[in-house]
Amino acid sequence: MTESTDSHINKSTAQEAEVLVKVEQVSKKFCRDLKLSLWYGVQDVVSELFGLKKSQELRKNEFWAVKDVSFELKRGECLGLIGHNGAGKSTLLKVLNGLINPDKGKITMKGKVAALIELGAGFNPILTGRENVFINGAVLGFSQKEIAAKYKDIVDFAELEGFMETPVQNYSSGMKVRLGFAVAVQMEPDILIIDEVLAVGDVGFKAKSFNAIQDVMQNASVIFVTHSMPQIFRICHFAILLNKGEIELYTHSLGSAVALYLDKFQMKTQTRAMGHEEARIDKVSILDMNGQISSSFEHSHEMKMVISMWVNNKYPNFFIQIIIYNLEQRPIYEYSSNQNGRLFENCNKPIDMEVILPAISYNPGKYSVRIVAYSGMKPQKRIQQIHNVCEFVVTSNYVSWADNYHWAIWNKV
Repeated sequence: MTESTDSHINKSTAQEAEVLVKVEQVSKKFCRDLKLSLWYGVQDVVSELFGLKKSQELRKNEFWAVKDVSFELKRGECLGLIGHNGAGKSTLLKVLNGLINPDKGKITMKGKVAALIELGAGFNPILTGRENVFINGAVLGFSQKEIAAKYKDIVDFAELEGFMETPVQNYSSGMKVRLGFAVAVQMEPDILIIDEVLAVGDVGFKAKSFNAIQDVMQNASVIFVTHSMPQIFRICHFAILLNKGEIELYTHSLGSAVALYLDKFQMKTQTRAMGHEEARIDKVSILDMNGQISSSFEHSHEMKMVISMWVNNKYPNFFIQIIIYNLEQRPIYEYSSNQNGRLFENCNKPIDMEVILPAISYNPGKYSVRIVAYSGMKPQKRIQQIHNVCEFVVTSNYVSWADNYHWAIWNKV
């Protein structure tokens, strides 16, 4: 584990400096084999009955889902918990929320804890939305009177007026998220735990939710799990990168955490040609501002793409389309060479084409390129396409200003 010593978090009051979450060397193990897991469970129960310590060593088919995790979270802070699937994020959150007990280590949580760990978790499906609101509020430690006082705010935030007398089992996934999140934030918990559930909501509700998280965070601690790096920059003060259950990086430099997280994803080039008899892309190179071939670029820098391509001579001219995708395979930029009526002349042999890609505000991360070739004749015909023909990374100067301004210009949810 490595830890950054730089911090931009400055607390001005004693209340804000209060530590609400303290995790000390927490570990949790599981068994891959069901029968062995049941047997180990019996052994552990018997050990506890006789006052014996549970085994701290891995037994056959066991593995550490979370191992030796330690951190502190103060009032007013938000921890971003990142890592690939299976890194141990959800297990850690369940341990923190008390859904499962750690095998070793100590957890100290002060105040009321609200958790959104799984879609619909905590809801009784046969009860109505209204009934579930009062049950969830009671679980958080609020009286019926206190819940009733907050009820209208919860319904208004969730935008579910007219559905509160409907059984939750008839709710869509988005409706469940809205109701669960509304209860969590409107009841003003001391500790708020969120595990990717906001990925289900629509864009408008996401925007409102992040504003609500920032409001709650003024008097609470927030633990936030997501695979969306812009969300990490938007609300988090520091980040933990988990890898196979262990902390690989614990830092206040969000840029460093995101860069290391993204570096673990390798986009594998998969050529999907429509037919080499029509057209063929032989090589694609990306050049930096100095004309050097590169796969790493700074934010908002111009790039040049050189494409070596052969097209069947039955197409006297053609044009190309370039589409750039982010790590989530969402198109973020599209260029077509015929935008100004430009067509490439075919000479029935490989030709090199140069395309200047303008300096747009790429988010830090990895990007893949898709190239599509069309005949210039009308009706136009798609004659070749290759997905993931190449990839590049945007890095460099985003670390410092992103940490200072919370990725302000990329304030999209």
